[in-house]
Amino acid sequence: MLQDIPTPALREAGSCVLETERLALRRPTLADVKAIAYLANDRRIAENSRRLPHPYLQDHAVEFVRAMAADRRETVFLIEHTHSPIGMVGIDWREQSAPELGYWLGVEHWGRGFGTEAARAVIDFFFEEFDAEHLVSGARVANPSSRNILEKCGFQWSGVELHRFEALGSSTPVDCFRLSRSVWSSLKNWGSSTRKER
Repeated sequence: MLQDIPTPALREAGSCVLETERLALRRPTLADVKAIAYLANDRRIAENSRRLPHPYLQDHAVEFVRAMAADRRETVFLIEHTHSPIGMVGIDWREQSAPELGYWLGVEHWGRGFGTEAARAVIDFFFEEFDAEHLVSGARVANPSSRNILEKCGFQWSGVELHRFEALGSSTPVDCFRLSRSVWSSLKNWGSSTRKER
């Protein structure tokens, strides 16, 4: 879902780290390639992420990290728990008028609240740093866990659309969600994340 994401020229960001109670979110580097490939090379992740291929090879991770390094504007983060990578989260800017939150976690890290915690940190970053009035996201209809993450973050269901998934080689129904700046502002007390400039 987060492959080769162009970012609008709204803000040139330095390298920053978002920290939550249990997680650190930072720019992925070539040192993370093995971990990213290991985590992402699971059919269960690929089938729920539109743009992840399966199998997901180290070459895919290298290409992804290099694309992120070439674009110094920062909206894609590696998620770390106890200094170990566990997934990715970020904003996809392909549709300038509809920036989209995307995320995935390694299967062994599912069900522990990490997805919600990471998503909230990036949502805060997005609304604090970018002049946008809403953020969109989606979850396969067959993926209630991802839908739960979005609902916990204040996203409101906006309908169902068909989206193509690379690993499936076909389109499948996706629940679409939208989060407005006003709803985010009213929910912002959900916890604190901090940002460190590097």
